[in-house]
Amino acid sequence: MAHHNTVFAQLLKLVPRHEFETLAKTHHRGRSLRRINRWSQFVALALAQLGGRQSLRDIVGNLAAQAASLYHLGCRAVTRTTLARVNEQQPFTFYEALFAKLYARCQGVAPRHRFRFKNKLYSLDASLIDLSLKLFPGAHYALGKAAMKLHVGLDHDGYLPAFATVTPGKRADIAIGRTVDFPRGSIVVCDKGYTDYRWFKMLDNQGIFFVTRLRQNAKPRTLRRHAFPEGRGITSDHTVRLAGIKPTKLGLPSLRRVGYRDPATGKHYVFLTNVFHLSATTIATLYQERWQIELFFKWLKQNLKIKSFLGLSTNAVLTQIWIALCMYLLLAFLKFVSQLGASMQQLLRLLQLNLFIKRDLVALLRGDPPDRSLSDHQLRLSFA
Repeated sequence: MAHHNTVFAQLLKLVPRHEFETLAKTHHRGRSLRRINRWSQFVALALAQLGGRQSLRDIVGNLAAQAASLYHLGCRAVTRTTLARVNEQQPFTFYEALFAKLYARCQGVAPRHRFRFKNKLYSLDASLIDLSLKLFPGAHYALGKAAMKLHVGLDHDGYLPAFATVTPGKRADIAIGRTVDFPRGSIVVCDKGYTDYRWFKMLDNQGIFFVTRLRQNAKPRTLRRHAFPEGRGITSDHTVRLAGIKPTKLGLPSLRRVGYRDPATGKHYVFLTNVFHLSATTIATLYQERWQIELFFKWLKQNLKIKSFLGLSTNAVLTQIWIALCMYLLLAFLKFVSQLGASMQQLLRLLQLNLFIKRDLVALLRGDPPDRSLSDHQLRLSFA
């Protein structure tokens, strides 16, 4: 009978340990850690994400119950106070850097987006993470509420978070959008919250395409009308120049305005873009595809632990959020390399129920029945 480590240990092997330790040294602060190391912290908080642990005491108790498995996890036994102190004091930027490493690994195995064009496709959006104002008074947002904001650039090749940052809830979306370095030739889809004519001109100068919705107070002047297919919801396709004071002063180039009426709801949308090489129908479909980033935020909040927190310091909260994003990338990598039809949620549910079971991870995901064959030694005991 083949021997296997626990499912949890096999999953953590997807994290390149040598890169992990190099990052740990780079992002260490203060004196050397004696009772715990960053890998043990990562294992403990990964367990909280995948196993649905609710508190530090719950995490420590669960690890203590699996003491025999800690050696194969490469993890030390941890105490609640030590784990809390490391979460509070050791910089969260370590897991931000680990997130970037994991995303780079996922890029090599992720499937391409569903469109025919070869340009990279990104959606850009942000979502509030609600906090208790009583516990986090420094994160006051509005109307007696506290919040942080998670900004994400979603890569549609595999629907992976390519870029992420966490800011105070009041931080404007466009302020973060201006800082993202998209590759030349990529297409960025965003909502009206990212409307900034100076940013649009900067993207156009860098050879980056954008698709967004036209604001109602914009003043487009039609330069040319284009033919468009009938019966697909397209209502107009024009080359326009924005005639407002700011677009004129900035020298914003001619853009494209595409009108679209949703056949299901009857709602009319007007899109603004610098994409001229794709059809009007594709422009409308690109904006519909932006819904994937909303689904990403919904999945993250429903399935991973970013709505209640294990520490009260900003560093502890950000550490927990970044580890949740790292877990998402691990699950995505597992989905891509296993080439199974299971959804991300199905993978997570299987892992939650079988973290400390000693079975082959891929066989578990395939749904193979457990190997119930007995070894020769076990057979001798059974007949004794």
